[in-house]
Amino acid sequence: MATVVNMPRLSDTMEEGVVAKWLKNVGDKVEEGDILAEIETDKATMEFESFYEGTLLHVGVQEGDGAPVDTLLAIIGDEGEDISGLLNGSATAAPSTVEGSPKEEAPTAEDVTPGMAEVPEGVEVVTMPRLSDTMEEGTVASWIKKVGDTVEEGDILAEIETDKATMEFESFYAGKLLHIGIQEGESAPVDSILAVIGPDGTDVAAVLAVAGNGVGGRGGKTVDVAVPSEAPKAEAVAAEVQTTNTDGGRIFASPLAKKMAAEKGIDLSQVKGTGENGRIVKKDIESFTPSATPAAKVEAPAPEKAPAASSGYVAPFVPAGEESSEEVKNSQMRKTIAKRLAASKFTAPHYYLTIEVDMDNAMASRKQINALPDTKVSFNDMVVKACAMALKKHPQVNTTWNDATTTYNHHIHVGVAVAVEDGLVVPVLRFTDQMSLTQIGAQVKDLAGKARNKKISPAEMSGSTFTVSNLGMFGIVEFTSIINQPNSAILSVGTIVQKPVVRDGEIVVGSTMKVTLACDHRTVDGATGAQFLQTLKAYLEDPVTMLA
Repeated sequence: MATVVNMPRLSDTMEEGVVAKWLKNVGDKVEEGDILAEIETDKATMEFESFYEGTLLHVGVQEGDGAPVDTLLAIIGDEGEDISGLLNGSATAAPSTVEGSPKEEAPTAEDVTPGMAEVPEGVEVVTMPRLSDTMEEGTVASWIKKVGDTVEEGDILAEIETDKATMEFESFYAGKLLHIGIQEGESAPVDSILAVIGPDGTDVAAVLAVAGNGVGGRGGKTVDVAVPSEAPKAEAVAAEVQTTNTDGGRIFASPLAKKMAAEKGIDLSQVKGTGENGRIVKKDIESFTPSATPAAKVEAPAPEKAPAASSGYVAPFVPAGEESSEEVKNSQMRKTIAKRLAASKFTAPHYYLTIEVDMDNAMASRKQINALPDTKVSFNDMVVKACAMALKKHPQVNTTWNDATTTYNHHIHVGVAVAVEDGLVVPVLRFTDQMSLTQIGAQVKDLAGKARNKKISPAEMSGSTFTVSNLGMFGIVEFTSIINQPNSAILSVGTIVQKPVVRDGEIVVGSTMKVTLACDHRTVDGATGAQFLQTLKAYLEDPVTMLA
């Protein structure tokens, strides 16, 4: 008897899964314990094994497609078994022809009207992929392929800007790029039509008409179309953006660098990239000097002498100039920052506690530590370590508000705010309390570098239980931050300043640093926040205690 296999819940927070790869195909024999597919969850890509044996009769979620937990994933049963009843009874399953089940007669040529779906013939509708767990829409930063180009499986189609980073999106299909549905700089929701890949001569209008009626999905699905003899119009090919150099090789450049080059009229093929793998970045465009070309010199006429002014005469000021402004489209990262911070500020009742820390011992300790070979520790590393130690003693600060319940996190994952070109990201140091100062320093440097180069993964920016934001390197003495939900608190760290302080009844020069704790009053009361800061202060003023 046929068995329905649903999308499993492979993590405690998983709401939907994406089929990264099917390891069994329709018609294959399945034994209990065989790996059916690789499922991408909100945390990792995991192998999903079968608890049943039989023949794989139906696949309900195609590779690259996402579906909610408990959606029909597959049907396993006896070879040739009629599963039409199971398919008709599933609200989420799309009917498909299974070997051994009744087949409808293929329509004759007279039955096919323009735009109707025909037999599957390898035309792929590629939709806007969901490249992060929180992504709702994406922006095409640049197209690597243009209309008319041949696309091989694994080729990079485009660079997609998500709410967290700009990521390369590769093709899972081979063919000609027939249509681009979202132009460079444009945004569209997940699952919008991104491109069409197929053979020459495909009637793209018919494909789009079919896809607009619900065919297609994340990563692309096969769309069956009538194939006319006309080839794609040359105008569509010519309209695409040139992204190759004179030798036909691909030019690697960041979206911002491409935009700046277009504005300044710079030919990217003449620019030498200093980024990773020769990638052209912002500073390359800013420092680019075009090679000199001979040009006729034109002497400017000598300026006329202004009449001599009378003694004591001051000419009236005549304002001159032109008022101007421009609207710059908000990036996906900027939109997400605005949305989340507004939600945090307007839902969590913030209050702020500030304390001043004597940093003389911390400065002396850091000097001794950095005198060791191959060792480099920053004051920020010391603050992060002190926060992790203080959170162990004050678990109420390491919580999450859930309306009906409060989650006490027994693990300590400290997020460190990092400024990037388009905004702010928060890489996460997992199990920070178990890390040494040098380990914290190395990991912060690595994750911050990935964030600035847009190479950081969504998994490396999720799961924080507390956040540290440091503006001390900019000379900021004191500031307040908005809580990075679902955290209950965030620490704002200012710069270290030298000032007169009183010690043992005498005024001396001391080094102090102000830190401000923003708390969610729903989970952290004032006394709790104050006690946390006292513990933090004790660790920073005597760093040796952090090593105990």
